[in-house]
Amino acid sequence: MSAFLSGFVSIIGSPNVGKSTLMNRFVGQKVSIVSSRAQTTRNRVMGVLTRPEYQIVFLDTPGVTTPQNRLGEYMLKIAYDSLNEVEAVLFLADGEKGIREKDSALLQKLASAKAPVLAAINKIDTAKAETVAAMHEQLRAMSFLSSIVAISAETGEGVKELEALLASHLVEGPKYFPDDMVTDLPERVICAEMIREKTLILLREEVPHGVGVSVDKMIQREDKPVYDIWATIYCEREGHKGIIIGKGGSMLKKIGEQARHDMEWMLGMRVNLQLWVKVKEDWRNSISTMRELGYE
Repeated sequence: MSAFLSGFVSIIGSPNVGKSTLMNRFVGQKVSIVSSRAQTTRNRVMGVLTRPEYQIVFLDTPGVTTPQNRLGEYMLKIAYDSLNEVEAVLFLADGEKGIREKDSALLQKLASAKAPVLAAINKIDTAKAETVAAMHEQLRAMSFLSSIVAISAETGEGVKELEALLASHLVEGPKYFPDDMVTDLPERVICAEMIREKTLILLREEVPHGVGVSVDKMIQREDKPVYDIWATIYCEREGHKGIIIGKGGSMLKKIGEQARHDMEWMLGMRVNLQLWVKVKEDWRNSISTMRELGYE
């Protein structure tokens, strides 16, 4: 009987290249929130893919960009810390945008990574063939890259091939997590992230980056299969509070309905979600508030 293989793989790239979509595709369900806004992922999110012969533990990281505040500095540290003690690093690039200056700067940093670095060109379902071909050429010139593959995290094209390449870097080791476990995030954190995802998708440009969500209480009723969840959406300005609540509470209702739908699917039971909105000025520069919201 052949030995069981396991290992950690860090997914790293510029903001909005599809890291979370790819990890969700690998594990077969949503564990990392997704939106078209940059910097949707703020923390390291773990996703677990288990096959009969191996287990890959993926680390989805915040997009690497120049920090504008303490939260940004924290996110950059999380992304770079994820390069330590992994079996492989997966650099993800956007096939629609090509290799930009920020991608090149990140690749330069990855050239000294201790683990093997693989590159994947994402969004080939919507990218121009000539852009993808040019990217292949640029990446082939980087001798430290062990493999380059073109994929679509959205449709799944090329993902099986990428999985096989990543699995080839695993080592003989334990099964770190049970077969049915897809993430190490507590349900409370996932629920908070689901609410934040809806604010990112539904709100105007100027609000979402200044939004943080805390699930204050989460209780399953003893007499029926219902979860009662109380959560607070924090924003940085009084004007933003009005936008989040909306006319007659319409926007907050919409955020709540969409988040509740996702929570019910995840928890497998009805959810009674109560949402509040509070202003905490400049919280992204406040270490104590960042800790409260789970950015340790």
